[in-house]
Amino acid sequence: MNRNINLDNVLRKYQTAFKAKTHIATASSSDILMETFGITDKMKDENKQYWGRELGKCWEGLVIEACRSLPNFQPALRIGSDEPCDLRIGKYAIDTKYRVGSGDSGTLKKFKEYGALLKDNGYIPVFLFLREDNLQAAMTACQTGGWEIYTGYNSFEFIKNLSGFDIKNYLISNANNFKI
Repeated sequence: MNRNINLDNVLRKYQTAFKAKTHIATASSSDILMETFGITDKMKDENKQYWGRELGKCWEGLVIEACRSLPNFQPALRIGSDEPCDLRIGKYAIDTKYRVGSGDSGTLKKFKEYGALLKDNGYIPVFLFLREDNLQAAMTACQTGGWEIYTGYNSFEFIKNLSGFDIKNYLISNANNFKI
């Protein structure tokens, strides 16, 4: 009997928390990369994990290619089995992310560890997020891990200032060439 009361209390606690949770309703979750390929919200909603992963790899590839011709370009840093960044440009160790939505403690711990690892190796850790709707807890973990964080427009500006190449303008001007 007592067990049922305790179980009910657990459910009530979460019921209250779930009711209090604010859900931000957005008309669209589209971004410049989705628009480049003509990916709709409906298409993305059918398999968010797939699209998030693939658009993230695309974002990574675009940033690497925009910077590859720089004289101080270096590929991803590998330390043991870890690869804490996607590329290095001079003093910057850059990791690209389409978006971070996981508040998983393992993910957050990894962000902190990688930031410290990169700093210990003499780099300034930089995260370049394409999207701006990132989980705040993850952003905080990145900052406490020593990462410089750029999102959306600021990511494009960072790349442009570093490489001289305007990826945003490139995507806009070529959008019709890559519709799926």
